[in-house]
Amino acid sequence: MTHEEQQRPIKVAVCIAPGSEEMEAVTTIDILIRAGFQVTTASVASDGALIMAGSRGIKLVADVALVAIADEPFDCVVLPGGVAGAECFRDSPLLVEFVNQHKYDGKLVAAICAAPAVVLEHHNLFPNALMTAHPAFLEQIPEARRRSKRVVYDINHRLLTSQGPGTAQEFAFEIIGHLASKALAAEVAEPMVVWPNMHYTVLPRK
Repeated sequence: MTHEEQQRPIKVAVCIAPGSEEMEAVTTIDILIRAGFQVTTASVASDGALIMAGSRGIKLVADVALVAIADEPFDCVVLPGGVAGAECFRDSPLLVEFVNQHKYDGKLVAAICAAPAVVLEHHNLFPNALMTAHPAFLEQIPEARRRSKRVVYDINHRLLTSQGPGTAQEFAFEIIGHLASKALAAEVAEPMVVWPNMHYTVLPRK
């Protein structure tokens, strides 16, 4: 890593869509901002709307439409779940290409709840990666690559996946750990009074 790369802020794109799961989106955004990351919330709504209802009807507000930042490089792309939100991601060629480009650039891709199965698996974006998802969607992932863990990181593919709203904090802290350090994740967690024994699985490098 160059000195310039060390000095620039860590940039994360959190994609949202109508029907995105509010806890997964907002918890992740909040914790990453607490870590000092530069977080951009990007709307994948088909009409380009920046204000949309989440899975429980709570209004979510994006910074920009995804098309406005589609050519920008980020250190991580985050896909919250929520069935309708994940289906919107699935049906957006721009979102799929955005994720694919960051995957090929070796950047971290992080997906939670329905998104690993409905988006990543549907489009065969990580055909060899081990992953988890919400229990209701796990069977959509081939058994050989399926893991029933709260959070799973596949180091060989730079893919982080998690199970749902109840694992959103762990998911966000793991993003911090992989983009910066576990020390920073612990520093952010301490004043939040987070239970210290966060469970996750790191898959060994081949």
